[in-house]
Amino acid sequence: MPIEDVAGTVAELIIEGKVGHFGLSEASAATIRAAHTVHPVTALQSEYSLWTRDPEAEVLPTLGELGIGFVPFSPLGKGFLTGTVATGTTFSDGDIRATIPRFSEQNRAANQAIVDHVAQLAAAKGVTPGQVVLAWLLAQQPWIVPIPGTRRTTRIRENAAATQVALSADERADLDTLARRIGVHGDRYNEQHLGYVGR
Repeated sequence: MPIEDVAGTVAELIIEGKVGHFGLSEASAATIRAAHTVHPVTALQSEYSLWTRDPEAEVLPTLGELGIGFVPFSPLGKGFLTGTVATGTTFSDGDIRATIPRFSEQNRAANQAIVDHVAQLAAAKGVTPGQVVLAWLLAQQPWIVPIPGTRRTTRIRENAAATQVALSADERADLDTLARRIGVHGDRYNEQHLGYVGR
């Protein structure tokens, strides 16, 4: 279905008071623009983190130009960037990470260098790796609001405290180029998951 038709339907629902705002998920810059011409898009949800930088080339500039908020999911790399997922971690039944190429044992071992680098900076600052990763994301733009998932209140408090972690210009620049310098091994999804991504 054309995105313009979807946007038109949502616009009608907003007028009727049945919907508050219009948001998109994993949309391309072209799709965002097409939808926004029919009804203003309030926010986009897409994956974005230190090791998933796809939105930077086209999507983030488009959001900035159009005044659209960005809500990154998996800002902690599905737990990997926090240092809590080891090379030998076994995922339980139903854990999506068991099906993601980036989380194969071999790729986790190769990607560990990214986590080690973040952990070293976190230790020097007296914070957790997850807080460093979130602080980097929050420093990108004021209209970026990451949504880390967790089941524990201790993690909620830890994540919220990332707003108090200050990164210097040099630290930010270092983190900005970290994934490119070290390299990220494995795709973020397999073909089965990619059927709806980036339209």
